[in-house]
Amino acid sequence: MIGERVVQRISSTRGFAKVAPHVIPALDRAVHRLTRGKVILSAQMLPGVILTSTGARSGLVRRTPLACMPEDGGQSWILIGSNFGRPGHPAWTANLLAHPDAEVSWKGADIAVTAQLLQGEERAAVWKTALAFWPPYATYQARIDREIRLFRIVRREGPRLLA
Repeated sequence: MIGERVVQRISSTRGFAKVAPHVIPALDRAVHRLTRGKVILSAQMLPGVILTSTGARSGLVRRTPLACMPEDGGQSWILIGSNFGRPGHPAWTANLLAHPDAEVSWKGADIAVTAQLLQGEERAAVWKTALAFWPPYATYQARIDREIRLFRIVRREGPRLLA
C-alpha cells in the first residue's frame, strides 16, 4: 500500500524521531479518553494499546500509548521498545522490568496482563517478525547502540491495577 510505505519512510527519519515522541502519545491519550477507550489515533496505521503500568521508581500509575503486534487472537501482544530510534530505552520498559503486572486497553477493553522481556532465540524470532510487521524498526535499531527491548504481554487472571 502506497500510504503505508510513505508513513514508513517518514517514520524512519531523525526529524520524526525528535517530534513524534512529544506529539503522538499526547494525541493518542486524548483521543482514547474522548472515545472512552475505543480509539487510539495511531492505531489507524498499526495496532495499538494503552499500557497502564506502575512507575519503576515512582510507583505511580503510568499510561503509555504503544504500537503492538497482537498474537493468539488478542490473548497476547508484543511490545517493542524502539523509542522511535532514540538512544535511551523508553521509560515504560523499565516500568515493566520492575513491575511486570500491568494492564492494556485493547479495543475498548481493559485487560490485566503480565509482561516478559524476550531474550535469546525467542527474541531473535520475534524480532524477525517485528521487522516484517513494521520495517522502520530496522532503521531505529541501526541508529542506536542499545538492543531494542521486546516484551510479550499475556492476559492474566487477578486484580487489575485500577480496580
